[in-house]
Amino acid sequence: MTAEYPYAPLNGPVDFASRLAAAEDWTYAALEARQEGPWAPTEAEGPILADLVAATNPLHGGRLPPHTGDAVYVRLGRIGNWAGALRLAARAGGWKLRPVVGTDPSSLVRPFDAADLLSGVYALAEQGEQWQRLMLATVDDLNAAARERPSRRPRPLEEAIEERAPGFAKELAAAEGFFTGPGTLDDLPSYLARTAPPPIGDPPA
Repeated sequence: MTAEYPYAPLNGPVDFASRLAAAEDWTYAALEARQEGPWAPTEAEGPILADLVAATNPLHGGRLPPHTGDAVYVRLGRIGNWAGALRLAARAGGWKLRPVVGTDPSSLVRPFDAADLLSGVYALAEQGEQWQRLMLATVDDLNAAARERPSRRPRPLEEAIEERAPGFAKELAAAEGFFTGPGTLDDLPSYLARTAPPPIGDPPA
């Protein structure tokens, strides 16, 4: 049985390509603003972003994407976990995640802030959660088929998901490139230098 999911997609039922484009545009625009100086994380933003980095360690051993040698549930977990961590970070900072798919970061009439970075990443992270729900539904069906025909060789999970969502394997590889590829979110700590978390028990002002 799959658990009922409590969050409606923030960015609506959009296709993967639109999600990826929005995530890249908004995330890289925010990180460019951080690198070039218009945005310097505040005393409240810095520790939360540093904790976000710590909470989303991909534990891939430095291997480059796509991580085809890992089980599909591990690969999806790396991406889906970002969504929950981003929601927690937004709550901790008192920020509101907003939909960014179909919008241009150059349209902002104010400086970038942490909420813009988080919203950009979330555009693709919530796709990971959708894939996780698809995976669980697929596992339920595979288990039901195995009970009906126990002598039949089970189908590989990724193959079964691909049948339900054509293009899944290619899209998953592209998402991994965004989250764990060089020069992407895997390098987020270098962009957020000088934002080390405070001692435990000493919350940001």
